[in-house]
Amino acid sequence: MQGFSKGHPQEMGHHPQGRGKSIDYDQNPFIVIWEVTRACQLKCVHCRADAQLTPDPRELTHEEGINLIDQIYKMDNPMLVFTGGDCMMREDLFELADYAIKKGMRVSMTPSATPNVTIEKMKRAKDVGLSRWGFSLDGPTPEIHDHFRGTPGSFELTLEKIKYLNELHMPLQINTVISRYNYDHLERMAELVGELGAVMWYIFLLVPTGRGQLDACISPVEHEKVFRWLYDLSKTAPYDIKTTAAQHYRRVVLQQKTRDHLIEKGEIRYEDSITTDFASMHDGLKRAPKGVNDGNGFVFVSHIGDVMPSGLLPIVGGNIREEPLAKIYREAKVFKELRQPDKYKGKCGICEYNKICGGSRSRTYAVTGDYLESEPFCVYIPQAMRNKETTPVI
Repeated sequence: MQGFSKGHPQEMGHHPQGRGKSIDYDQNPFIVIWEVTRACQLKCVHCRADAQLTPDPRELTHEEGINLIDQIYKMDNPMLVFTGGDCMMREDLFELADYAIKKGMRVSMTPSATPNVTIEKMKRAKDVGLSRWGFSLDGPTPEIHDHFRGTPGSFELTLEKIKYLNELHMPLQINTVISRYNYDHLERMAELVGELGAVMWYIFLLVPTGRGQLDACISPVEHEKVFRWLYDLSKTAPYDIKTTAAQHYRRVVLQQKTRDHLIEKGEIRYEDSITTDFASMHDGLKRAPKGVNDGNGFVFVSHIGDVMPSGLLPIVGGNIREEPLAKIYREAKVFKELRQPDKYKGKCGICEYNKICGGSRSRTYAVTGDYLESEPFCVYIPQAMRNKETTPVI
């Protein structure tokens, strides 16, 4: 959902289909995630979906899936991502993808690296026209990755599938969940992502929901360190970097770009603090859009048709078997509240970055039980709070 580097379309607020058209998040999402199935053969320790070995008999039917794709397309044709569980365990997956792509939609998928992923299926995906294939890799060694995925041999199997993908010259996205399990191994992970030829490294910051546990999350200070490291990495990495459940990465990027700009002009030293209003900058920062967040440019449809702000924020706004997707996204109470960052509680509500950041609503809900509360893993103190603290009492 969040984070940008190297001119990712989300940075400029442009429509994902490359039309240079801005999106009104009150009306239409930037991206739709459809959980086509809950079935999966892996047993990941962080699994949001608490996936199961066999498909749920209540899954949307093929006809319902086609109808959902039509509804998504009518919402100004956002990005569409097939996920799971393991989306490869959906028998009509490629028929659904083919239908969407022929409508002119940009479709990606994030299958699990299991024996279900064969080179024949990869060829079929390429022939259908899938724009990108994402594999999860959560550590630079079998010990780390296999533990995280709960399946021995998963690391080697993932590398094997990535090799097939590279042989087909199909764009590769590597997804990594950052947690206590791999925090000390990120430098090597970054190198491995480059060695594997990825075009995108998609970073997820663990949200304690589903099987994910709070004690597996890195600390707020460690979040900040990761974001600054990612920003520096984005300057030289041979791949783009994007983050999810890490909305405050956008704030860090803008702060660091501001600092770099002023250092280049000789107006500050590196060790100086930054108080400059980012919106006054003229190197592109002033055009930074409000960021995609749960329910705000982002919508998740479950395997049974429940519509939620994201898969990590499990509050149901409605079900597509009962109401149109557009009506739920535009009118459901949870979605409307999430699109009003000035009404967030605590420091998030008064933060000067809340339109482009807003904090992870998913993590906030998972930790506090209130999706409007302040992001509990952000160390930043908003300017308004700092001004109040320094105002003399007369």
